[in-house]
Amino acid sequence: MARLTVLALSALALLAVACSGGQPQSGAAASAGGGVVVASGGPAGEPWRELVGGGSWINSEPLTIAGLIAAGRVVLIDFWTYTCVNCIRTFPFLREWNEKYAGRGLTIIGVHTPEFDFERVRENVVAAVAEHGIEYAVVQDNDYATWRAFNNRFWPAKYLIGVDGSLLYRHFGEGDYVVTELEIRAALTDAGWDVSDVPIGAVDRQQRDSAGLRVTRELYGGYLRNYTQPGVYAGQVEYYDGPDRSLLYRDDVEHINGRWYLEGQWLNEAEAIVHDRVTMNFEDYLAFTFEARSVSVVLNPPGEPFEVRVEIDGRPLTAREAGADIVFDAQGNSLFRADQARLYMIVELPVAGVHELKLRANSDGFAVFAFTFGAYTEGP
Repeated sequence: MARLTVLALSALALLAVACSGGQPQSGAAASAGGGVVVASGGPAGEPWRELVGGGSWINSEPLTIAGLIAAGRVVLIDFWTYTCVNCIRTFPFLREWNEKYAGRGLTIIGVHTPEFDFERVRENVVAAVAEHGIEYAVVQDNDYATWRAFNNRFWPAKYLIGVDGSLLYRHFGEGDYVVTELEIRAALTDAGWDVSDVPIGAVDRQQRDSAGLRVTRELYGGYLRNYTQPGVYAGQVEYYDGPDRSLLYRDDVEHINGRWYLEGQWLNEAEAIVHDRVTMNFEDYLAFTFEARSVSVVLNPPGEPFEVRVEIDGRPLTAREAGADIVFDAQGNSLFRADQARLYMIVELPVAGVHELKLRANSDGFAVFAFTFGAYTEGP
């Protein structure tokens, strides 16, 4: 099979549409609109890159690319982090490829390189692996050693390595699932494995809402990302008076899409904006205007679980607008229970549009790390 030799999009174009993430200035979550497809050769007879040892393994004993190649295996490396919605959207395809080709010479290794500090905790990653039904090998890359060895910059990112040690194909971001599977099959065939009786997947990318032509960028709460040129996610100027400051905010300014706004006492920390007092009547909130079909939020509850109320356009969500984590109380409030360090899916609209969202919590453990947005007809 002829290899791809043309970039589907340039790396520069991807950077232009990607949301900033990772360690500040070091990584990005590739945008929902698709990714970059690249094919290139590597040095024959040795791994194009190698995993850097020392990380904790899940679902497997420690592996090396060199050892897998010596055993005649084709290797697919997938860089991911468990609160990245772009990564979550690719899991169904990775699971399918593992089921179809693990017995035909393919070894998938998920390299979990954390975006936030709490994603370094093994128990959190183990829980995410179980939640998403990941059965292939996963290794924690907490110090970014393998990330740097691959010179990687994106979540998710896939690198396909053949049995001669060559880098056959790489892909950044979502989509191009049929293209990627064809490259996997070609690599397996070249390695002497027969996949002719295995059906090829039919979905090249998830269906996008035709009304969702524009989607609000990912929003971050911590000053490590706000105090950067691509940042400025906080919409109130006093946030930028200095780091690690607890201030009483008043939401009395016009809201701009792509910014968030505060009411009440809040502390700006390195990775999150944190509600900094205990209240009784959900009077404090974080608000923003967004354009999308779905909204998710990344939280890390530090202690006792607490309730977060979610309002859209000044009212509770309806059942048709509620994300997978939303429940309703006896009074009709739409809410979710924050009890784990993870991504919570809070809004899933019938049609993409422009709306205002408010999140309210009484707890002083309400720390908001990021908001992500989507425009797919199904899922986050």
